Amino acid sequence: MSEGQGLHESEVSLICGLMLQSPPGEFRQVVQDLCDLLQDDELVKQQAARTGACHNKNNFTPVLVNGNTVLLTQYNDLGGNRFFNPQDKFSFEFDHLSGVTSKIHLHRVMLDEGELWRGALHKSLNAYVNCHFPLGNCCVFKKSLGKRQMLVACIEAHQYQPSKHWNSLWKSDWTFSLTPVMTRVTGIFLLQLHYFRNANLHVTISKSVSESLHVIDRNQFVTDFVKFVKTEDNKIHNAILENIQALSEHTWRKNLRRRLPITRTSMNWNELLNNQHLKTGVSRKGVPP
Repeated sequence: MSEGQGLHESEVSLICGLMLQSPPGEFRQVVQDLCDLLQDDELVKQQAARTGACHNKNNFTPVLVNGNTVLLTQYNDLGGNRFFNPQDKFSFEFDHLSGVTSKIHLHRVMLDEGELWRGALHKSLNAYVNCHFPLGNCCVFKKSLGKRQMLVACIEAHQYQPSKHWNSLWKSDWTFSLTPVMTRVTGIFLLQLHYFRNANLHVTISKSVSESLHVIDRNQFVTDFVKFVKTEDNKIHNAILENIQALSEHTWRKNLRRRLPITRTSMNWNELLNNQHLKTGVSRKGVPP
């Protein structure tokens, strides 16, 4: 192996690694920064085309196609940078570097029992997401695993605020099989936060949950499933808030030289200084120069 070839391979490995670590909503900025640093746009963009698909699918990136929002996931990947929307029955190509969609075609889906369940689940879950997530999206996919039919529900909500120096992503996916009487629902949560003002702070929180739900009929299961998702969403949300509160109070106490009473009220420093000056003046009265 020549020295130039080894250097090229090390650059490629470094570029791909940095791109895959891009925080949500910052992939294109990372690509541009790498172009500026390496002065090799062709090499960077070539690797970006490869890693962009992985980055977008991992983050359930939402794409607006003909007025419909579709999540890019491994579950609706047709290969060749082509994805399909199971709800509106079309497929499209997506350029992961430019973010442009093209070549939109109808996507045929068999209207079987599984598709009826998928559509009912999407409708109910979408109503929940629209009510509880200001910038949330969801998609429900039907997959076959051998002879079993699986349903996968994906939820994505993000807040990208680069002007305020932070970006965040909340996502979850829920998987279960269409089995009578009882099914096991498995959910995976992921919260990512990137703060980059006066610091470079990355926070990642993940959690897995699992629960058995009765399968009596479609309407009953859809209702129970959405209730389960809502309950688990609230649990992890409250746990995060409690941990942040506990961490803040611990840090506050630890950084003080001595333990002070916490009144959670603002101290009037001007009044305190004035009182101190008065006490000093009184104490000096009668003291000879």
